[in-house]
Amino acid sequence: MDLGEPPVFPSLRLPEPVVLPRPVLEVPRADLPSYKPLVVPPSDLRAPPGVKGTTESDKPKPKPPVPPVPTVRVPYTEMDVPVPDGIVLTTAATTAVVSVAATLTATSLFKWLVTVMKPVFKQAWTKITKKKESSNFSSSSGPPDS
Repeated sequence: MDLGEPPVFPSLRLPEPVVLPRPVLEVPRADLPSYKPLVVPPSDLRAPPGVKGTTESDKPKPKPPVPPVPTVRVPYTEMDVPVPDGIVLTTAATTAVVSVAATLTATSLFKWLVTVMKPVFKQAWTKITKKKESSNFSSSSGPPDS
Protein backbone atom coordinates (compact mmCIF):
# COMPACT_ATOMS: atom_id res chain seq x y z
CA MET A 1 0.00 0.00 0.00
CA ASP A 2 1.66 3.09 -1.30
CA LEU A 3 0.57 6.37 0.28
CA GLY A 4 2.66 8.58 -1.89
CA GLU A 5 4.79 11.46 -0.81
CA PRO A 6 4.13 13.21 2.49
CA PRO A 7 2.25 16.48 2.25
CA VAL A 8 4.20 19.73 2.23
CA PHE A 9 2.88 22.21 4.74
CA PRO A 10 3.43 25.91 4.18
CA SER A 11 5.86 27.49 6.57
CA LEU A 12 6.14 30.98 7.89
CA ARG A 13 9.36 32.47 9.02
CA LEU A 14 9.01 34.71 12.09
CA PRO A 15 11.47 37.53 12.84
CA GLU A 16 13.77 37.31 15.81
CA PRO A 17 12.38 38.79 19.07
CA VAL A 18 13.39 42.27 20.16
CA VAL A 19 15.89 42.26 22.97
CA LEU A 20 14.64 44.39 25.89
CA PRO A 21 16.77 45.46 28.85
CA ARG A 22 16.01 43.85 32.21
CA PRO A 23 13.68 45.96 34.37
CA VAL A 24 15.17 47.50 37.46
CA LEU A 25 12.94 47.15 40.50
CA GLU A 26 13.46 49.47 43.46
CA VAL A 27 13.48 48.17 46.96
CA PRO A 28 10.09 48.87 48.56
CA ARG A 29 10.00 51.39 51.37
CA ALA A 30 7.42 51.86 54.12
CA ASP A 31 6.48 54.95 56.10
CA LEU A 32 6.67 54.09 59.74
CA PRO A 33 3.86 55.45 61.91
CA SER A 34 4.76 58.17 64.34
CA TYR A 35 2.99 60.09 67.05
CA LYS A 36 3.47 63.11 69.27
CA PRO A 37 3.96 62.10 72.86
CA LEU A 38 1.09 63.07 75.12
CA VAL A 39 2.12 65.08 78.14
CA VAL A 40 -0.02 64.25 81.18
CA PRO A 41 0.48 66.47 84.22
CA PRO A 42 0.93 64.72 87.54
CA SER A 43 -1.97 64.56 89.97
CA ASP A 44 -0.15 66.72 92.53
CA LEU A 45 0.59 69.57 90.12
CA ARG A 46 1.80 72.80 91.76
CA ALA A 47 2.68 76.15 90.28
CA PRO A 48 6.40 76.68 89.83
CA PRO A 49 8.09 79.04 92.29
CA GLY A 50 7.48 82.69 91.47
CA VAL A 51 4.19 82.04 89.61
CA LYS A 52 0.95 82.99 91.30
CA GLY A 53 -1.78 80.40 90.82
CA THR A 54 -5.54 80.82 90.88
CA THR A 55 -7.60 80.38 93.99
CA GLU A 56 -11.14 79.15 94.59
CA SER A 57 -12.45 82.72 94.54
CA ASP A 58 -11.10 83.26 91.00
CA LYS A 59 -13.15 80.40 89.57
CA PRO A 60 -16.44 81.29 87.81
CA LYS A 61 -19.48 81.08 90.03
CA PRO A 62 -22.05 78.42 89.11
CA LYS A 63 -25.34 79.54 87.62
CA PRO A 64 -28.45 79.30 89.77
CA PRO A 65 -30.32 76.04 89.30
CA VAL A 66 -33.19 75.94 86.82
CA PRO A 67 -36.54 75.44 88.54
CA PRO A 68 -38.11 72.06 87.79
CA VAL A 69 -40.79 71.85 85.12
CA PRO A 70 -44.28 71.34 86.62
CA THR A 71 -45.81 67.99 85.72
CA VAL A 72 -49.23 66.40 85.94
CA ARG A 73 -49.77 62.74 86.81
CA VAL A 74 -51.96 60.93 84.23
CA PRO A 75 -54.74 59.11 86.08
CA TYR A 76 -54.53 55.29 86.25
CA THR A 77 -50.93 55.34 84.98
CA GLU A 78 -47.54 56.06 86.42
CA MET A 79 -46.73 58.69 83.80
CA ASP A 80 -45.93 62.32 84.53
CA VAL A 81 -46.62 64.75 81.67
CA PRO A 82 -44.81 68.12 81.68
CA VAL A 83 -47.10 71.17 81.67
CA PRO A 84 -45.96 74.12 79.55
CA ASP A 85 -45.65 77.66 80.83
CA GLY A 86 -48.82 79.80 80.93
CA ILE A 87 -47.60 82.18 78.22
CA VAL A 88 -46.86 79.33 75.80
CA LEU A 89 -50.19 77.70 76.59
CA THR A 90 -52.11 80.95 75.99
CA THR A 91 -50.35 81.57 72.68
CA ALA A 92 -51.02 78.04 71.42
CA ALA A 93 -54.70 78.15 72.42
CA THR A 94 -55.23 81.56 70.80
CA THR A 95 -53.57 80.40 67.57
CA ALA A 96 -55.72 77.25 67.48
CA VAL A 97 -58.97 79.18 68.04
CA VAL A 98 -58.15 81.75 65.36
CA SER A 99 -57.16 79.14 62.76
CA VAL A 100 -60.29 77.03 63.37
CA ALA A 101 -62.53 80.10 63.19
CA ALA A 102 -60.90 81.23 59.92
CA THR A 103 -61.28 77.75 58.40
CA LEU A 104 -64.95 77.44 59.36
CA THR A 105 -65.73 80.94 58.08
CA ALA A 106 -64.00 80.31 54.75
CA THR A 107 -65.79 76.96 54.34
CA SER A 108 -69.24 78.38 55.00
CA LEU A 109 -68.54 81.36 52.70
CA PHE A 110 -67.45 79.03 49.90
CA LYS A 111 -70.56 76.85 50.29
CA TRP A 112 -72.82 79.93 50.23
CA LEU A 113 -71.08 81.23 47.07
CA VAL A 114 -71.52 77.84 45.36
CA THR A 115 -75.26 77.74 46.13
CA VAL A 116 -75.74 81.34 44.92
CA MET A 117 -73.59 81.13 41.81
CA LYS A 118 -74.61 77.64 40.62
CA PRO A 119 -77.91 78.76 39.03
CA VAL A 120 -76.19 81.75 37.42
CA PHE A 121 -73.48 79.59 35.89
CA LYS A 122 -76.02 76.98 34.77
CA GLN A 123 -78.18 79.60 33.04
CA ALA A 124 -75.17 81.19 31.33
CA TRP A 125 -73.97 77.75 30.17
CA THR A 126 -77.32 76.87 28.63
CA LYS A 127 -77.45 80.25 26.80
CA ILE A 128 -73.93 79.76 25.43
CA THR A 129 -74.61 76.20 24.25
CA LYS A 130 -77.95 77.19 22.64
CA LYS A 131 -76.31 80.11 20.83
CA LYS A 132 -73.48 77.82 19.65
CA GLU A 133 -75.90 75.15 18.38
CA SER A 134 -78.03 77.66 16.53
CA SER A 135 -74.96 79.20 14.83
CA ASN A 136 -73.74 75.71 13.80
CA PHE A 137 -77.07 74.85 12.16
CA SER A 138 -77.43 78.17 10.32
CA SER A 139 -73.86 78.22 8.96
CA SER A 140 -73.84 74.67 7.59
CA SER A 141 -76.37 72.89 5.39
CA GLY A 142 -75.78 69.47 6.91
CA PRO A 143 -75.79 68.17 10.47
CA PRO A 144 -73.20 69.65 12.88
CA ASP A 145 -69.74 68.11 12.94
CA SER A 146 -68.99 65.93 15.90
